[in-house]
Amino acid sequence: MNRRDEILDAAGQLFSRQGFHATSMRDLARAVNLQGGSLYAHIESKEEVLFELVNRAADGFLSSAEMIPANLTPGERLERLIRGHLEVMVRELDNATVFFHEWKFLNPVLQSKITARRDAYEGHFRKTLEAGVASGQFQVEDVRLATLFVLSALNWTYHWYRPGGKLTLDSLSRHYRDLVFKTLGAG
Repeated sequence: MNRRDEILDAAGQLFSRQGFHATSMRDLARAVNLQGGSLYAHIESKEEVLFELVNRAADGFLSSAEMIPANLTPGERLERLIRGHLEVMVRELDNATVFFHEWKFLNPVLQSKITARRDAYEGHFRKTLEAGVASGQFQVEDVRLATLFVLSALNWTYHWYRPGGKLTLDSLSRHYRDLVFKTLGAG
């Protein structure tokens, strides 16, 4: 792992536990055993680090959705979307926490880039639900609201999930799948 990756990993941990504003550059430098001024040889600013962490999480979510074959049924696609979302969260728990909580501290230009990526990701879920409604597999009146509901349930996982806890990724994915499918009238 190179020095920049060490800094990003440390920042992910600090930002997810303390928050972006409560973490100083001095805290970050201390976490990677650098002098404060030496940190700037590897990064330009704290906001740059925040953007990179948020963008990494967005990359993970988007790539997991984009890898799902288009020829699957809506139910199969949704099951894979759920599993992929949870895999990213489990693998990138600190960055996912930063993504959900701290992205709002980016400047408006960077926020709009993240918002566009978030909207594209949400579109994968919405299109899958629309196809499921059209095929009769899902029974929902408002696809947009159902999409937001599913993503909200998935997104909150970062708040309570702990690696090595009672629920494995497989178990968690299965439970979420069952709950989501029942909510969508797919049983």
